[in-house]
Amino acid sequence: MATTSQPLRGKTTCKKIFWAVFPHACFILSLVIYAFLGALMFSHIEGTREVTVSEEYRTFLQNLTLLARKLSDNVTENDKMFKDHIRELFSTADPVWFISPEDRWSFFGSLFFCCTVFTTVGYGNTYPVTRIGKYLCMLYALFGIPLMFLVLTDMGDILATVLSKSYNEFRKLQTKILASKLCSGSTCSKRNELKSRAQSKIVINEPLTIMEVLRSQSGMKQRPVKYRNAELFEMLIARENENTQPARNKSMERWSSCPELAREKTVSRVIKNFDKIGKELEKLDVPIVLMVLVIFVYISCAAAILPNWEKMDFQEAFYFCFITLTTIGFGDTKLEHPKFFLFFSLYIIIGMEIVFIAFKLGQDRLIVLYKKVISFCAEKNMPSKKIYPK
Repeated sequence: MATTSQPLRGKTTCKKIFWAVFPHACFILSLVIYAFLGALMFSHIEGTREVTVSEEYRTFLQNLTLLARKLSDNVTENDKMFKDHIRELFSTADPVWFISPEDRWSFFGSLFFCCTVFTTVGYGNTYPVTRIGKYLCMLYALFGIPLMFLVLTDMGDILATVLSKSYNEFRKLQTKILASKLCSGSTCSKRNELKSRAQSKIVINEPLTIMEVLRSQSGMKQRPVKYRNAELFEMLIARENENTQPARNKSMERWSSCPELAREKTVSRVIKNFDKIGKELEKLDVPIVLMVLVIFVYISCAAAILPNWEKMDFQEAFYFCFITLTTIGFGDTKLEHPKFFLFFSLYIIIGMEIVFIAFKLGQDRLIVLYKKVISFCAEKNMPSKKIYPK
């Protein structure tokens, strides 16, 4: 029986792990598939569009030609005026005129654009030009942004659990270290002696068999047989209830006899896992200073790696990562190799979750502060109680 029960237990544990991980994997896989489908759609629509010469582009070329003709040998005298004209002319230029659609809207470029859409970053250097592309971009963002926030909330629960457990373990370790420092040698030895004496008095009783119970009840022979048998029966029932098997063995027996019950139980457990999304994030209670430190370290690690394939220093990379993770996305710092930055997509998602948790903690702290201020102002404005003589 032991050999047959062990494979059953292994299968049940694997099923439990699978159904516990299933909701998280389902959300992430849905987001990945959604991003790939969007990349295929936008690369086909925007990448294959016909480049037409607009009237604005022709006017720009004419003005640029006139400025080039006015350029003479004594350009140093009118250097400031010439620069002002050039700056004013290029401010009216559209970046789409100087970029080939096939290069900008390749599969990796379109995938990068889709990531900037549903993460609400929106750098502004890549945007749809065609009318159908703009309509599809609005529709794509309408479904992609809620899916992205769902993934952030779901993975935020995992991150919140890890942070809370790590913080609690750190606090326990800190209290142990402080207790060991405050505890002197004499007091600690006395406490250890008291603990050893208390432990020596504890007797662990092994579960008795039926014959041992009957032999130990020698005093019951003096009583009538009717009452003696009733007391023995009650003692045996109590002993049997103490040694009952765990609930998981009963569920295994039900599963072996009726698999439909186990399937219904598994389905209900998976539905409950979907209902628990966001609960762990609400329970998180760690210092806001710790979250700020985690964000600083997290961004610093990326800022040290990013200059290896982009033309930017540490400070500019730090600024770029902060603008990205906070979904501000000014677009002033542009990426020359967006396909390499796609491998950084997991970093963006986790970083957005950390920032989201920090914002949630900051929101909770602000609510507590507002409550204290309102209660303080209410107590100040309350009229003092007048005591009337009897």
